Amino acid sequence: MYAVIRAGGKQYRVAPGDVIRVERQGNGAHGKIEFADVLAVSAGEGQIGKPQSEARVVGQVVEHGRGNKILVFHYKRKKQYKKLRGHRQNFTAVRITEIAFDGQKFTAPELPAKQPRVKKTAPPVHEAAKIEAKPHAPAKKKSAAKKPAAKKAAPKKKKKS
Repeated sequence: MYAVIRAGGKQYRVAPGDVIRVERQGNGAHGKIEFADVLAVSAGEGQIGKPQSEARVVGQVVEHGRGNKILVFHYKRKKQYKKLRGHRQNFTAVRITEIAFDGQKFTAPELPAKQPRVKKTAPPVHEAAKIEAKPHAPAKKKSAAKKPAAKKAAPKKKKKS
């Protein structure tokens, strides 16, 4: 099952479990966003219809961010006019969790909870191992190689008068 929704002036084809990037949205209630502007819903294989009744699509905010930089370059030939500007569009990544239509509800499978990362620590070093370790030999100094003498300029020629 999928639905076509409108968000931020664009249309998206979404299914439960999809992650889409829409124009910057607020966090919503508890990180959930409801898309009320549903344009079409596919009820089954090969059946697409315009929702006459209440259809809704619910998503969960995954992250907020900024897209890649787009360079905007203005140029007028023969007039010595050039202008270069950059732009990064804000976005909200939303994971579609539920599509409800005509009393049917299609939900995405739950993602497993992320386990907190465990920092790796170095194994303890025994005092005896510290004493037995050989100290590193100091680095040898490189002998200063003589640079070749600079070439002398050729003597100037005298002018004949």
